[in-house]
This record gives sequence, C-alpha cells and structure tokens, in this order.
Amino acid sequence: MKLSVIVPVYNMAAGGKLEYCMDSLVGQTIQDYEIIAVDDASTDTSLEILRSYEKRYPGKVKVFACPVNRRQGGAKNEGLKHARGEWIGFIDSDDWVTADYYEKLLAKADRTGADMVGCDYSLVTEHTMETGTVVENNTLDQTGILDEEKHKKLILRPGSMVIKIYRHSVIRENHLEFPEGIFYEDNCAAPLWSAYFTHFQRVEEPLYFYYQHDTSTVHRISEARCRDRMRAEEIFLEECGKRGLLDRYRKEIEYRFSELYYVITLFSYLQGVKHPRLSFVRELREGVRKHFPDFQENEYYRERTGREEQELMAMQERSDVKFYFYYRFKLFVRRCRK
Repeated sequence: MKLSVIVPVYNMAAGGKLEYCMDSLVGQTIQDYEIIAVDDASTDTSLEILRSYEKRYPGKVKVFACPVNRRQGGAKNEGLKHARGEWIGFIDSDDWVTADYYEKLLAKADRTGADMVGCDYSLVTEHTMETGTVVENNTLDQTGILDEEKHKKLILRPGSMVIKIYRHSVIRENHLEFPEGIFYEDNCAAPLWSAYFTHFQRVEEPLYFYYQHDTSTVHRISEARCRDRMRAEEIFLEECGKRGLLDRYRKEIEYRFSELYYVITLFSYLQGVKHPRLSFVRELREGVRKHFPDFQENEYYRERTGREEQELMAMQERSDVKFYFYYRFKLFVRRCRK
C-alpha cells in the first residue's frame, strides 16, 4: 500500500462539508491508497455518511468509530493504528484537495528521495475548486537534506501537517503520535515530528483547500481553548526533554514555546474572550516564566516578536493590573474607531 490518508471526523455533516472532503479523496488520480476515516464520537450523522462511503468504495474507504470523543489528536492516533501505507497523509474533514494532490506529492518524493513532502494551501470561504488566497506553507530554505540549521527553521515554523505527507517508517520507528483530548494538537506534533525527518521537499502549488467558516477552531476563542494551546506546548516541551531535543535546539524550542504558550495565547484571549479574567492573564505570565524565565532575551523573540507586543509584555512584567486595564482600554478605543 503506497499511501494512507487519515481523516479525523467530528460533527461535519451539516452543509455538505464532509461529503465535499470525501469526494475529493475518493477521486484521487493515484490508485494504491486507502482512506482511513475516524469518527470521533460525532453526535450528528457524520458516521452514517462515512459508512455510506465505505459501502460505495469497499477496500478504499475504511471507517473506524471512537466510542468516546478523543479530539483530533486521538482520532489521528486511532487512524495511525490501522494505517498500512508506506506514506501517511492527514486532512481535516471540512477541507478538500485537488484530484492530483497526492499524485504530485508522491511523485516529488520518488524523484528526490524525500521522507516528507508538502505544498501551499488556498484559503476559501465556499465549496469550490477555484484557487483563493494562497498561503505559503514552509519556505524553500527549509527544504532539501535537513541539516541542523534546517531542523532549527522547521522547529520555529513547521507549517501545517495536513499539507504534507510523511514516510510511515519514520513515524513508527520514532513512536510519533499526537496529544489527545485537546485542541491545537498540531502545535505540539508539527515541530516535534519535523526533528525526525531527514529530507523535506515542496511542490510549488496550492493543492489543498482550507475552508474558513464560523465553526472552525481558529474562529472560536475561549479560555478552555487557550488552555488547550498551553497544554499542547507543555506536552511539546515535555517530549523534547524526554527525547533529548531540548539540549540541541534549546533556543528554538524556547521561542516556539513562549510564542504559542504565552504571546499568541495572551493576545487572542484578550481580543477574543468577552470577559477576560485578570487571573488568567497573570497565570500566562507566570507559566512562561516558570519554564523559561529569560525568554525575552531569546534572539528569536527579539527578532520576530513585534515591537508593540514586546513593549506590552514588558509592561505586564512590571504590573499585570496596569497591562490588563491598559490593553483592554486600547481594544475599546480601537473598536470604537471602527
């Protein structure tokens, strides 16, 4: 078996989202592949839809049902247990791909000897095969034989996992998996996995369609989801420590952790939650300082974090209360001007 495509599914029946995704997968131009769809205890008719595809495409579509909800990470891990392919691909069940998506990625792997291949993606707001806003997913200076410098670049900016295929043997040999029971599992897995691959290549085309809609994870901010992002980074840090990666890539891991655990979470929380709590804002600052007390001295932080954000976080260092009320007032003024 050349390829296994793993599709985690949870409540995607509405609006034809799941069918559009599955139709793009069963219509791939390659022949030797399997689609492993894992229903993550959906409460709608997603499982029935998947069973209908399994019946129509026997041997190609294989459906597994989780008795309890394990989030996307758990569903992906379940899919990996059943995957037989030489290569592994992932796709979100509300997204879709071009008919030659996997053919082009596999051909690139065959030509170059890569063990990880990706491409760009297109942002769309409706079901269409017309290219929308193209987003570069990874850069050319991250490709080729992965020496230490390129591994550093991939830890800093690993890119999306659904827009890549991975050689299955690397996953198995290094016991790679996803955190379960939380959102943002890729925030942990993507940089961690990248450290184990040796040759990364890109297809310079937007072959993946990323569907933006109101129920997407990125459009729903809550304290619980912010805590999931924090937990994903804690797991990432724990795994890097256990696997001996922290000593080798400490600066990169420190920046990646502080960026996602603290910086992004802090501002998305304050901007997206209706009644943000001062105690949670304080908890974020204390949490990042617990793991990396000198993160603001990190060269990547100084180079890559915006000047305004650095000034605001320096303000929070001096006083959580002053920062909290200053930033909330700043947001209030900004909204009034709009």
